[in-house]
Formats: sequence, C-alpha cells, structure tokens
Amino acid sequence: MSILRPLPERLLLGPGPSNAHPDVLEAMSRPLLGHLDPDFIALLDRVKEGLREAFGTQNAMTLPLSATGSAGMEAALVNLLEPGDPVVIGVNGVFGGRMAEVARRAGAQVHTVEAPWGSTLEVSAMADAIERVRPRVVGFVHAETSTGVCQPVDEIARAARDAGALVVLDCVTSLAGRPVCLDEWGIDAAYSGTQKCLSCPPGLSPVSFSERAIAVARERDVPVQSWFLDLSLLAGYYAGEDTGSGAKRVYHHTAPISAIYGLAAGLDRVFDEGLPARFARHTAAADRLVQGLDPLGFEPLVAVADRLPMLTSVRLPESVRRLGEAVVRTRLLDEFGIEVGAGLGPLAGEIWRIGLMGENARPEPVDRLLEALRKILS
Repeated sequence: MSILRPLPERLLLGPGPSNAHPDVLEAMSRPLLGHLDPDFIALLDRVKEGLREAFGTQNAMTLPLSATGSAGMEAALVNLLEPGDPVVIGVNGVFGGRMAEVARRAGAQVHTVEAPWGSTLEVSAMADAIERVRPRVVGFVHAETSTGVCQPVDEIARAARDAGALVVLDCVTSLAGRPVCLDEWGIDAAYSGTQKCLSCPPGLSPVSFSERAIAVARERDVPVQSWFLDLSLLAGYYAGEDTGSGAKRVYHHTAPISAIYGLAAGLDRVFDEGLPARFARHTAAADRLVQGLDPLGFEPLVAVADRLPMLTSVRLPESVRRLGEAVVRTRLLDEFGIEVGAGLGPLAGEIWRIGLMGENARPEPVDRLLEALRKILS
C-alpha cells in the first residue's frame, strides 16, 4: 500500500496557503534536532529576534507558537480575558466574528461593533463603544482575509489604551506583506500565520505579547482555560534563560522542529529582500492584477484606500456567473493548476479572493492567472 503518492503542483493564489520558496522546503528537510538541543535553542532565539523585527516590536515574548493562526488568536484572547470581562470586538468579516466567538467561549461579555463586509470599521463607532463599555480588551483585524480590507490601526488602538484596555490585533495576512508596527501602534497582543506573506507551510503562529499583557496574564484570578496556550507555561520554554546547554529551558511540548527550520529560512528571505522592498513588491503585484482583471469585467470589492495588496477581493462579471463561478474556479485548478479563493458568508458566490502573498507577489503569477482566465472566458 502506498499512502503518499505523487501530488500535483499548484499555483496557490487563494487566501492561503501560498507557495513556499525552495529555500524553505530545503530547510525543512534538514536533519532533526531535539527540541532542547542547544543548537536548536539558539536557532529558536534567532527566529524570535527575526519575528520581533517583522512585527515592529521589542516584546521579549515574541515566539512561533506551535499551531496555526487560529490558535494564535485563541492564545491572545484566553490569556487576557477572564470570565465576565467586558470586551469590544470589531467585526467586518469572518475573522472579526471568530474573535468574538473565541471571547464568548472564554466567558467574556462580548460587545461587537459591526461594519459592512468590504468596509473598514468606523473609528468613531469603535471609540464610542470603548467609552461606553470600558472593556478589558479591544480586538480587531488588521488585514481581513475574508474581504481584503486593511484596517487603519492607530486611532482605534489609542482610544482603547486611553480607556485602559488591552489591544489585540489580528495580523495573519498582513505580517511581512504590509507594515506592522506593534510598538508604534500600542498593541498588547498580536498573532499571525506562516502560510501567507512569510511563504512557509501552515503550522506555526507567530505571536507577540507586550509586558503589560504579560503582567495581566500573570495576575489572573483564575487559570487560563487552555493549558497548551497558557503564557505562563509557554514562557518557561520559549523565554527561558539560555545557558548554552538548554538546561534552563523548561519542557512544555515538543516543538515542531522542521517547521521552525522553514520559518527561519522564510525570515532570511524576508530580510535579505528588505521589508520596504517586500511591501512595494506586494503593492505592485496587486496593481498589476487589478489592471489586468478590469478588461475581463472583474471589479474590486474594496475601495482603493482600504484595499489589501496581498489579498484582492473582486466582484464577479457576468461572464463568470454565466458559466458558474465554482465551475470556473474548478477549471482554473484542473486545467491550469491555479487555485483562487471563493467568497465567504454573505459574499459567497459574489466575489473571488485572489492572494498574491510572499513569493507569489510577482508579475509571473499574475500574468499566468490572467492568461488562464482569458482562455476560459473566451
């Protein structure tokens, strides 16, 4: 019996994962080390330093959590919220709604501020809710993957901090594709994923917690509901003092060694290119995509000022609706090896979500998609 059989090569232009660079895949094939091996601990410390630079922070508690971005979301919320705590969550897409659901399951009193899908949250509405509720935590999404909206951060974060609240920010799609400035914005907890603009396989969630957030987590009245995601336990492994032998690192779980090798290689790619150049490349690729889709009848869902460069949501033209949007996506996959994402929630059947993330934010993937669409729609 053969379980692992040959698999097709795809150009992954959906909302994630994106294609990994060969350097990342090569790194993941290197020999395993133990999770307390001093050479691995030294690598882990270098990865943490790279993540601090990518996040725009000096937070010591910045680490690659051994789970996907959804676990990063949960870690940020369950460590900072206790049962009965009031929380304000901005919801303008799937992942704002998911933040609210995680907070509810943590026992918090959740107050949501809604905005239409495809639009940013109104600063005044968030500020009014913060003033009225006086929440323990304010959470919202920087880059809403379900719509392609980029949310301005600093004014909402300032209103939250002025009210004494902790600020949680979803950076799953923005990290390494658009500026993320946690310290400048005053963010207390942030999380991301490796499978988007970092161009690594899914499986890790980069997270970062401020000293203020760590102090709140330490002073809880009740234990964190999740043993695995408890910051006080994670700190013993990720933030332990390095003696050169790993002896002071406290065992918490067996870290995914190969995935962290891949993340190290992905971060090397980011910094070899330089963050400003990387941001500019994502913007240029998105502009090329929008211009190329226009003659085919696709219209952007999001206003240009609020649009993410790494995830473009487009309304479907009549030519696609006539054939059937799922039929066209299936033909892209089967005939051309290209994946694009469907709409979610109220936008299902109305839009596509086209990701140009990390290594895919280049002219060649854009042109390959446009040529395939021309052939199908002709």
